Amino acid sequence: MAFIDYYKVLEVDKSASEADIKKAYRKLARKYHPDLNPNDKEAERKFKELNEANEVLSNVENRKKYDQYGENWQQGEEYEKARQQQQQQYQRGGQQEGFGGFSGGGDYSDFFESMFGGGAQRGRGRSTAFKGQDLNAELHLDLKDVYTAHKRTLTINGKNIRLTIPAGVENGQIIKIKGQGGEGANGGPKGDLYLTFSIANHTNFKLDKHNLYSTVDIDLYTAILGGEITANTFDGKVKLIVKAGTQNDTKVKLKGKGFPVYKKEGEFGDLYILYQIGIPTNLTEKEKELFAELSKFRTI
Repeated sequence: MAFIDYYKVLEVDKSASEADIKKAYRKLARKYHPDLNPNDKEAERKFKELNEANEVLSNVENRKKYDQYGENWQQGEEYEKARQQQQQQYQRGGQQEGFGGFSGGGDYSDFFESMFGGGAQRGRGRSTAFKGQDLNAELHLDLKDVYTAHKRTLTINGKNIRLTIPAGVENGQIIKIKGQGGEGANGGPKGDLYLTFSIANHTNFKLDKHNLYSTVDIDLYTAILGGEITANTFDGKVKLIVKAGTQNDTKVKLKGKGFPVYKKEGEFGDLYILYQIGIPTNLTEKEKELFAELSKFRTI
């Protein structure tokens, strides 16, 4: 397999910060996403490379290994251990052969033997199994989509994955989907898929943790005299009793009418409604006379 320069794949320099890498990945992932490039094998290949590159370079430890060992970054630590073990064996046994010519007597690791032929020379024929590459993907949803749990099918590297999106999942939250990554080597397990949620809010509600906030307009007369109004919640409408003499910016709490709590079925935050009192405009002459008359009864 030809060596792939992950920095070039993400179009960043080796000195790029974590933020630079994340920004570059998101930009290119959107460009080459299979949903936007159906039946485009080249876009599919690029998208796969982007996920591989991001998996390595967005992880501090993986990036350090990659910078040191290049394409063999996943086996770098095993290689170092095997090399040190080989050197120690030479020192104990007095052997002078190099990596390509050692023979017998040493209890070398399977990885080391598979790389340099020792296993074949001793007839062991074993090689170390390695877990497949972990993948990263980003799922864009609207806030309404995650108010209730629902099933969705994703296409990752040309493969359809059906999963249940839990209610209450948060923007930026990452969920691990086991065994949906790259194929393992030498019989090793598949890698995992790390799914990042990007959730946009196009509603009239503001979300803070699990609580929702909304503003409701009421007219001056209802605020003064009291009355009943209808207000929107996230899942329908409710009737509210407005007390006489309600002041502007009065806050009303509707318990349990907020957003669902992730992985806690039946548990919701609260909804806070802020009253905004509208001052009437374009008064008729009669209305002006009545307000003037009312003002005579008030000293404030």
